[in-house]
Amino acid sequence: MEFKSEKFEDVTVVYVYLKRATLAKAVKFKEFVMELIDQGSHKVIIDLTICEYIDSTFLGAMVSLLKKINSIQGDLRLVYNKEAPSLVFVITRMDKVFKIFDTLDEALDSFGIKRSKPGLDWVN
Repeated sequence: MEFKSEKFEDVTVVYVYLKRATLAKAVKFKEFVMELIDQGSHKVIIDLTICEYIDSTFLGAMVSLLKKINSIQGDLRLVYNKEAPSLVFVITRMDKVFKIFDTLDEALDSFGIKRSKPGLDWVN
């Protein structure tokens, strides 16, 4: 399983189970999240905690999802806690476009949600 979703009140968290988020998985990822949006998820957090590398195609899929969510007055946030952000984030200045958080709890808190149960946090 490469992607999984979990609901916290009205926020949907999408966990990306990929070390390398690349062209090979970008289309499936976009389809997975787009289906959630079509089913009514307007507040989405994408958890990229275990991703060590994100290529421009995968980033493009996330930009497309951000545009879709913005068009329906929703919000998309990322959890990406690497000390050195992916070069593609910096070069494209997408680190300025996306709301990026270090932890899932911080991202949920930005929506005003406190976890009452442990989620699918990654084990380091």
